Amino acid sequence: MKNSEKPVNNKAKEQDKQPGLIVSPAGDAATELKDFFIDSLKDIYWAENALVSALPKMIANATSPHLASTIKEHLAVTKNQVVRLETIFDLLGEKAEGKKCEAMAGLLKEGDSILEETAPGPVRDAGIIAASQKIEHYEIATYGTLIAFAKTLGENDAAKLLTQTLAEEKEADMLLSDAAYSAINFDAAENTLQQDIAE
Repeated sequence: MKNSEKPVNNKAKEQDKQPGLIVSPAGDAATELKDFFIDSLKDIYWAENALVSALPKMIANATSPHLASTIKEHLAVTKNQVVRLETIFDLLGEKAEGKKCEAMAGLLKEGDSILEETAPGPVRDAGIIAASQKIEHYEIATYGTLIAFAKTLGENDAAKLLTQTLAEEKEADMLLSDAAYSAINFDAAENTLQQDIAE
């Protein structure tokens, strides 16, 4: 008997759905992909605006001039990304508005904790890079998904603009890796080694 000819055991499927694990949708829950796409755009719009506010603190706390310069450049890029998202909202006939992105809020809060938990110098710089790359990886995943949604919906102009942003996020991640491996991580490790010797 072929797999396609085997009878489907609906009882087994029903048993897999445990009542306590099923989430009831909110009253304004998306029912169509386009609604979910727009909702996701609002999420990343909030996230990018929050990042514009948070990056100056990262710049101020970086002791490596190269790292500070890298983040400063990405701040300018992020401001352009906000404008690009506003263009996408216009293309879709939607008002550009943000919806709190819990993921970005959590990542920024973690970034603040890293600053508090590290002394100024190469270890803090390494922490800033770690926090920044977590943010970049989140953005890379988000923009990749948004591009897929835009293409599926036939929103090709939006997809092109989102693809530009995705390329910028990937470049920012690469530049942060370069900063880490060119000196900062090694300086942080050497700093630890010198402290161990002193003790």
